[in-house]
Amino acid sequence: MSKPSKRPIFIQPIISTIKKLSESGKLGGVLLILATIVSISISNSNFGDTYLHFWHIELGNSFISMHLEHWINDLLMALFFFLVGMEIKREMMIGELSSIRKSLLPILGAAGGMLFPALIYILFNHHSAQAHGWAIPTATDIAFSLGVLSLLGNRVPMSLKIFLTALAIIDDLGGILIIAIFYTNDIQLNYLLYSTIVLVILFTINKLKARSFIYYFIPIIFLWYFVYKSGVHATIAGVLAALFIPLGKIEKYERVLHQPVSYFILPIFALANTTILLSADSISHLFSPLSLGIILALLLGKPIGISLLVFLSVKLKWCELQDGSDIKDIFAVSLLAGIGFTMSLFFAALSFKDAESANIARLSIIIGSTLSAILGLLLLSQTIKDNEEIKSSE
Repeated sequence: MSKPSKRPIFIQPIISTIKKLSESGKLGGVLLILATIVSISISNSNFGDTYLHFWHIELGNSFISMHLEHWINDLLMALFFFLVGMEIKREMMIGELSSIRKSLLPILGAAGGMLFPALIYILFNHHSAQAHGWAIPTATDIAFSLGVLSLLGNRVPMSLKIFLTALAIIDDLGGILIIAIFYTNDIQLNYLLYSTIVLVILFTINKLKARSFIYYFIPIIFLWYFVYKSGVHATIAGVLAALFIPLGKIEKYERVLHQPVSYFILPIFALANTTILLSADSISHLFSPLSLGIILALLLGKPIGISLLVFLSVKLKWCELQDGSDIKDIFAVSLLAGIGFTMSLFFAALSFKDAESANIARLSIIIGSTLSAILGLLLLSQTIKDNEEIKSSE
């Protein structure tokens, strides 16, 4: 009788670590970081040219043809935005954004967190050809920001977790509107009409309370194609489709999509969109208006914009902070909103077609996001410690 094969001694700790990271919700963030490191490393190795060429391979036929990078950014990321769209719908229907009273504070905070970074970026770049990249620092990577917040465990007040989650969701909604309005090419009205017809079909299927996802799947495929051909960015199709998914099915579909999106699609997106060339020339560009505009907008614009709007809204008695948090806590957690990463990289890909500007923007996003994560974690840890000491002395 043959003995069961034993795993090599080093395999078990790896599997155990992966399980722990997955259970804690940190695995997706770790994979994103690893994908970024791998992409930058290969881009600057002897295989760099081959690696860059790989992402620009043309795939498709006479019906539809794109570079591999565009298939990822337009098709795979549409699934990411489909997941985001369902999350937004759920929160607006039954969650933290379901009433004005609940949503006003994060809405105002998100508005400040998008406006101030855009203004800082424009301040540095308003006279340059890079001015149209103003949307890059307006983004917040919800997975990364919440992942960093989770490093502090149960010490973080629930009110801050809810605030950052709601703010990041509204930020995503703002990003979707920016893509739809400012990153739309020449509109093809015939395909826009076809997209509208498909939306009517999805609305009808929703009203008929169709149970199986297959009834939605086929129209969604047509919707993506028609939106792509219309000139509106194809990822908007994912958000539009999510609006017609029955509320009772959203939680189930979120569970189904969470792992493929977090563990495959987003790391693949990072591999394709962090092909950053590190050289003396690229390092010197870190002091260029483009780079400073992104880094300072993420690092300063986000927390200042969010905190200022929250402070004013509380002072004007439009809304109030929840128990367990004050304006110092809001500023600390707002630093984590400066982790733009995935969405900022996405905006950079939409904003810059020339390799030099794209390279500078990507490197600046990683630096700005990393600094925001480190400073946010340190400041929030200190404010929590101070609050704990005050409570213990009372």
